[in-house]
Amino acid sequence: MSTTPATLSSRHLVALGTIARREVNRILRIWTQTLIPPAITMTLYFMIFGGLIGSRVGTMDGIKYMDFIVPGLVMMSVIQNAYGNISSSFFGAKFGRHVEELLVSPMPNWVILAGYVAGAVLRGVMVGAIVLVIAMFFTRVSMPHPFVTLTTVLLGATIFALAGFVNAIYAKKFDDIAIVPTFILTPLTYLGGVFYSVKLLPGWAEAATHLNPIFYMVNAFRYGLLGTSDVPLAVAYGLMLLFVAVLGALGLWLLRRGVGLRS
Repeated sequence: MSTTPATLSSRHLVALGTIARREVNRILRIWTQTLIPPAITMTLYFMIFGGLIGSRVGTMDGIKYMDFIVPGLVMMSVIQNAYGNISSSFFGAKFGRHVEELLVSPMPNWVILAGYVAGAVLRGVMVGAIVLVIAMFFTRVSMPHPFVTLTTVLLGATIFALAGFVNAIYAKKFDDIAIVPTFILTPLTYLGGVFYSVKLLPGWAEAATHLNPIFYMVNAFRYGLLGTSDVPLAVAYGLMLLFVAVLGALGLWLLRRGVGLRS
């Protein structure tokens, strides 16, 4: 019996839903590790940077300092958790040899990649929503541009989910998945305009900051919540879409070649 395109698409959707549902179940099963620690960490950021230090800083770009750091802290939690979720989950599947069952199955590579990315994006969005709720206890949170807010979160989470997937493929031991967050992701986050406006920096530092992709995500999200940004929205969206396309293509190519998976 021949398989019709409609039947094939239905099977792919079932496979995609199965992988994504397994990722969601994993997130919720260990919620004390996946959801609570980021909430506690961000609460401390709000108390120390927003409350204690912010009261002395006053305003940043004419915005109350507590309000200024909210978008950056939300985006920081989103990208860190999206990255951490997929890198640990996929490497765990690779380490336990479970990923081989996916590779020999009839599902295409894009289904495998999309399923893991969907789970990572969901964790990032869930943590981001929790942090946003926590922020409401410290300041008034508005959302003048909800479309920009939502799309920026989804694109940012997708970018770092794909980056985490690539990291998990190349990782040979559990220690390898901590190298990128420690030495690359964390510095880029702190230097991405989360706690300060790029206008305060000297010329060379401002130019260097514009090479930081997180800078564009933070500023696009800041526009969604506060209506202000240090970069044009079109540039921010263009770069985010470019990163999604490049990292997505790289992830599919690595799966097709079996890099780090069929050894």
